[in-house]
Amino acid sequence: MEKSVWEKLLKSQKEFFWTGRSRDLNFRIDSLNKLKVAIKTHEKEILEAVYNDLHKTAFDAYATEVGLIYDEIHFALKNLRTWAKPEKVKTAVFIWPAKSYIQKEPYGVTLIIAPWNYPFQLLMSPLVGAIAAGNTAILKPSEVSTHTADVIEKIINNTFPEEYLRVVQGDVAQTQALLELPVDYIFFTGSVSVGKVIVNAAARHLTPFTLELGGKSPAIVCPDANLRHAAQKIAWGKFLNAGQTCIAPDFVLVHDSIKNDFLAELKKVIIKFYGENPAEHQRYCRIINDRHFQRLTGLINAANIFSGGKINPADRYIEPTILHPAQWDETVMQDEIFGPLLPVLVFSEINDIIRKINERPKPLALYLFSDDRLIQKRVTEEIAYGGGAINNTIVHVASHFLPFGGVGPSGIGRYHGKASFDTFTHLKSIVKSSVHFDMALAHPDKNPGMKLLKMILK
Repeated sequence: MEKSVWEKLLKSQKEFFWTGRSRDLNFRIDSLNKLKVAIKTHEKEILEAVYNDLHKTAFDAYATEVGLIYDEIHFALKNLRTWAKPEKVKTAVFIWPAKSYIQKEPYGVTLIIAPWNYPFQLLMSPLVGAIAAGNTAILKPSEVSTHTADVIEKIINNTFPEEYLRVVQGDVAQTQALLELPVDYIFFTGSVSVGKVIVNAAARHLTPFTLELGGKSPAIVCPDANLRHAAQKIAWGKFLNAGQTCIAPDFVLVHDSIKNDFLAELKKVIIKFYGENPAEHQRYCRIINDRHFQRLTGLINAANIFSGGKINPADRYIEPTILHPAQWDETVMQDEIFGPLLPVLVFSEINDIIRKINERPKPLALYLFSDDRLIQKRVTEEIAYGGGAINNTIVHVASHFLPFGGVGPSGIGRYHGKASFDTFTHLKSIVKSSVHFDMALAHPDKNPGMKLLKMILK
């Protein structure tokens, strides 16, 4: 599409924002309700589209895509008036008499770029925050998950005027053209490599942004762990969506004293979850496209397949696969796997694991399986990561009470619940001074003396 078309769209959204309509609280609430109704109306189409893109059943698509958005909308509607209120704060004594407050202000035109692995949820969730905060939005779904992108386009473009919300589709070149626009905020979910492109594009206009990226998220299984429970939670978190989840356990670190027992439990759990032939299980997903299928199969080393390893190129099927023994320097341990391959490494000292993880890029998530409070304290305090769980996996992403996001290479910024509203909101600091009395000690015609100055600014 011509660059001028994007510029025209940006201009129309800026002009709409300047009218103040999107700032109006009643307008925001009405828009969130319209979005909820539109999603409900097209719910069956959404579930079918997600299945066509990822082979994800209606149950799993509702649980991981649609249901979470209903929850986000409901939570925003319940709390929006409170979130949007100006916040009164104390006033520093040296600017008295005055009142101070923080005004919640939308940024303006936002650009939301979504990935393909949870194609509905990861576009709609930040959109809820953008609407709640009073912004307009240009929405770019992934060109890889085409079926879901088409439904999203229908939902948004048939429900809202384009000067307020607009879905635009296209390939990488179209995304690059959108990034040339001087929008007011960019929200991106995707890979680290593309995240660097986003940062460079934002730098050209000094545009604020949020990056939701990924990384190699470890699961640590300590000697005191309940091995059956750990195996169940790790297998569930890893093989959900065929491992195409940014916060999936990327690899396991298991203590050498329990390695064999844990591996045996993990193998049993996979069979319990998906049967002897996961290809026939209706809730086991497929790899999104041939390029990612080839990338993943290239990571499988036949020499260290503990279980699984079967593939079917025609169906883009990769069996849940445990890779053991695995080593830190192997190819599969260099970048985020983003597929159903689970390397299992062994450790003997928690000190070594803390140091080893901290030497690598900060992960998006970390999962610890231990009831030892000292170990829990050390791991959660001494290792830098976005968020995570103790004796569970991935559940922290589902709570609107918890901000979700990475740190450093795994992301910048956070969202979900109130954090979504905050992300799309500029906090404007305002001091309202009295005109009836003014000490004016800083004025050049005053000389209060150093003693008084030090008393005030102590």
